[in-house]
Amino acid sequence: MRLDAKNISFRYGNGSFILKDVNLFIDKGERVGLVGPSGYGKSTLAKILSGYLKPTKGEVLIDGKPLPAKGYCPVQLVYQHPEKALNPRWKLRDSLYEGLEPDVELLDSMGIEREWLDRWPNELSGGEMQRFCVARVLGEKTKFLIADEMSTMLDVITQAQIWNYVLQTVEKRGMGLLVVTHNHALADRICTRIIDLTGLNKI
Repeated sequence: MRLDAKNISFRYGNGSFILKDVNLFIDKGERVGLVGPSGYGKSTLAKILSGYLKPTKGEVLIDGKPLPAKGYCPVQLVYQHPEKALNPRWKLRDSLYEGLEPDVELLDSMGIEREWLDRWPNELSGGEMQRFCVARVLGEKTKFLIADEMSTMLDVITQAQIWNYVLQTVEKRGMGLLVVTHNHALADRICTRIIDLTGLNKI
């Protein structure tokens, strides 16, 4: 199984291009790092790869087929700021089961307390919320995970815990992982291949 981005270009309205003619791929089981300076389109590309944004030009394919327009997407995204992924008007139980099939064993291993599910997002700490968001997107049908600076805002201990859960799950299931980061040391430590967006983006 392979995730392909083919000739991806993107701009908001009639503004300048943020991305131009970007091509990359991630094979199942790969841990790929996407690095580059701030403001160079890493997060925009992450949203396009996971179906949250439509490219101005180009396409994203899984095994040669477009991402599904409706229903469950096998490419899931973890944001840097977990509050962006959760509807503040929904309790956590509603967010957990929003079209996904959560891995109950993973919820337990990540310390997601069942009582949390009856809480609102703002009743969790930042670290608890990010652990919840990670567990939420690691359903059984997820084939590719995109982690967009997902641990930058967390303390060192919580960072290590979350990366440990993610890497164990990715290896166990043979998932593809894209680590979007400006931290080259993190990418070097956990990735099998590194892509520098400055070399791909033709703007």
